Amino acid sequence: MKRKVINSARVPIYRESGFELYDAETTANAFKSESLNEREPDIYIYSRYRNPTVISAEEEIMKLEKCRWSILTQSGMSAIDTAVSLFQNGSQTKPWLFFTEIYGGTISYSEIVLKKRRGLDIQTFSPVNGRYDLTEFEVLMKALKPEFVYIETISNPLLIVVNVPKVAEIAKRYGSRVIVDNTFATPKLFRPLEHGADIVVHSATKYFAGHGNITAGVISGNDKGLMKSAIEYRKSVGHLISPDDAYRLQTQIMSFDLRFSRQCENAARIALMLNRYKTVARVYFPGLVQHETYQEAKEIFGNNGYGAMITFDLAGKDPVEKRKRRDLFIKNVSEKIMLIPTLGDPHTILMPVESVWGAKYPEPGMIRLSVGFEEYNELESTIMTALAKGD
Repeated sequence: MKRKVINSARVPIYRESGFELYDAETTANAFKSESLNEREPDIYIYSRYRNPTVISAEEEIMKLEKCRWSILTQSGMSAIDTAVSLFQNGSQTKPWLFFTEIYGGTISYSEIVLKKRRGLDIQTFSPVNGRYDLTEFEVLMKALKPEFVYIETISNPLLIVVNVPKVAEIAKRYGSRVIVDNTFATPKLFRPLEHGADIVVHSATKYFAGHGNITAGVISGNDKGLMKSAIEYRKSVGHLISPDDAYRLQTQIMSFDLRFSRQCENAARIALMLNRYKTVARVYFPGLVQHETYQEAKEIFGNNGYGAMITFDLAGKDPVEKRKRRDLFIKNVSEKIMLIPTLGDPHTILMPVESVWGAKYPEPGMIRLSVGFEEYNELESTIMTALAKGD
């Protein structure tokens, strides 16, 4: 099947659930080819298996990642499920190791699905004083020799940066694979596959799509065996993204570099501004020297930027005062900065940390900002005015 119709500048939306196979011989050949779990057999069969619109969007992500394959799914969580399931063989003898400063949904998934439902041996590794001790990590690796290590380049919400190349180097010494959720950093700042990672995961809902109007996930890699396994798993459990969402994702990726560059620039300036206010007790941003992982960020990101996420803690003499300042700040910015439980949108949005992660981060004055690409002066004015009113 041709990818483009005549005079079409883009691959169209192929909404077919099934594709015409013409005759018995073509059908037999198509299913035989499909059974190999390649990205691009000559003919399409069924849109749960593969879809030309989806493959076209995957090719755009491959360009960003500079990798051999990318596999799209319908959400970030389905991408995570696909990634870790590549290493489950039914008779697990090795544990799976997860760093603890990762997306809350991933933590819940590891507890509810992997441990409770699948009965897998899940181990964790935690930071000390805001950073991961790689000497202690090596001690743990030597003891566990896990099947894989799962990490995030930049954590949520404290923005702890992991030195992925060093973690990968240590992991490989003990025969472990490395899965990296690179959603916050994106390929604009860092490409884990070029530094020892076996699989890279993104919630494409966030910066790749960047407009808050679709959900999508993607895993990428270079190992062809892992690619075949990923396609097989996605096909078997029905994780394929819809062609409509794939089409929108592909068009939105075209502006990714411009959008994310502007978001990173805005975030760096806002972080410096917040750092000057006496009503702000602490700013968590890896581009600030006082952040515990500033050196890690500087080493792996170079001059590319430090991401578009900021977390800050409002000052106060007690939890009651801090909650009052937090709530007042949220109210005072609400016309321009909405409280929306996601990130990567075009406009700056926020989340109160205690309300979402209270058990893990019971900080009443803490707010997470996902910085958008709106005009900077307007954004700065909105935040400064709200801070002044709360003083």
